[in-house]
Amino acid sequence: MSIWRPSVTVAAVIERDGRFLLVEEIQDGRRVLNQPAGHLDPGESLLQAVAREVLEETAHRFEPVALVGIYRWKYEPEDVTFLRFCFSGKVLGADAGRKLDKEIVALHWLAPAELRARHAMHRSPLVQQCVEDYLAGRSFSLEALSGTHA
Repeated sequence: MSIWRPSVTVAAVIERDGRFLLVEEIQDGRRVLNQPAGHLDPGESLLQAVAREVLEETAHRFEPVALVGIYRWKYEPEDVTFLRFCFSGKVLGADAGRKLDKEIVALHWLAPAELRARHAMHRSPLVQQCVEDYLAGRSFSLEALSGTHA
């Protein structure tokens, strides 16, 4: 009997002047759009993970300030269920000379309408859902997460 374990990921909704920071990356041989996001590494807190992923994928230093939501999504082609913790926060600066993860093709600052218009490129339905929830004012205290400040 196999044990089911969801894949835990973190993502960041980063907004500046009404535009959202998205990464363009390659997944399964096609270009897709996603929030800066990635997997939780062993020994990391969720907050450490999201700050690390944003830095690795965008060269922006990110400080999470709120939880936008916790999402579950099943990627049918690989029979993997993702449990995504999405955060909002602030950019503390950028490291202009920093090399991005090899999967990242480009960075984009997109207005909500531009993001909706590119829905066919979204890596998952969670890309749009996280932005919509952020725009709707969904925001939960980081204190709702245990073990995040250690």
